[in-house]
Amino acid sequence: MTQEIIVTGAAGFIGSHLVKFLLNNHFSVIGIDNFSDYYSKKIKKFNLSPFLKSERFKFFEFDLSKPGLEKNIRKADIIIHLAAQPGVRGSWGDSFNIYVKDNILALQKLLEWSVQNKIDKFIFASSSSVYGDTDTLPMDENKSIPVPVSPYGSTKLMGENLCRIYHQNFSLEYYCLRFFSVYGPAQRPDMAFSKLFRAALTGTEFNLFGDGKQTRDFTYIDDIIHGISRTLDLKEKNTVYLILAAGPEFQ
Repeated sequence: MTQEIIVTGAAGFIGSHLVKFLLNNHFSVIGIDNFSDYYSKKIKKFNLSPFLKSERFKFFEFDLSKPGLEKNIRKADIIIHLAAQPGVRGSWGDSFNIYVKDNILALQKLLEWSVQNKIDKFIFASSSSVYGDTDTLPMDENKSIPVPVSPYGSTKLMGENLCRIYHQNFSLEYYCLRFFSVYGPAQRPDMAFSKLFRAALTGTEFNLFGDGKQTRDFTYIDDIIHGISRTLDLKEKNTVYLILAAGPEFQ
C-alpha cells in the first residue's frame, strides 16, 4: 500500500526537492504551502509546476497557523514539516510576530491535527541555529547544548520541545532534524550562494559582511533529502539528528 506523506512548505527550496524525491520513489504526496511573501510567489509556483500533473500529488494553499486544515485533509501516514519563516537577521524587532505565527503557532496546530488523526510519524525541520555560538566543534546531538542567540533559533528550539511534549503526552512518534545552511539548485534568492552567482553573472557587487575570513559549513540539498528519507524507516524513534552529509549513516 502506498504511503501518503504530507509535506509542508512544499513550494520552497527544500520542499520542492523533497516532493520530487518522494514522487520518484512511489509515495503519494500532499503538499501544503501558504506562499508567504518572504520571497517571490512566482519562484515557488515554478518549483511546484513539475508535480501538478501527477496523480500522486495534491496541493493545498493554506496557512497552517489558521484553523480549517481538517476541511481539506482528513488522513495521512507521515508529516514532514518544513514550512517556517526563515532567516536569523530578520527575526528581530516587530518581525518576530511572523516567526511566532509561522514557526510556533502553525507547528502547534499541526501537532494537534496529527494527534487527532493518528499520524504514524512526525518529522520536524529544525536548524543548527538552536546551538548559537557553541565552542563544541564538531557539534554533537548528544553533547552540544542548544543555546540559541537569535529569535529565529529560539523558535526552532521551541518547535523541538513541542514535538517532544506531544510525544510524551500523546505518544506521537517524531524526529527533529537540525539542518545547517543548505545550498543547491533552486536555492532561495536571499541566500549567499544565490547572491554570489547572481553577482558573478551580472557583474554587480556582492556585499561582504565582516572581514571575509569567516568560515562556515554548508550542506548540499541532496544530502538533506537523503537525511530526511532515512527517517522514514529508522528504528530509533523520538530523537534529534544533525544532517551534515550524505552516506549510509547520517549524524
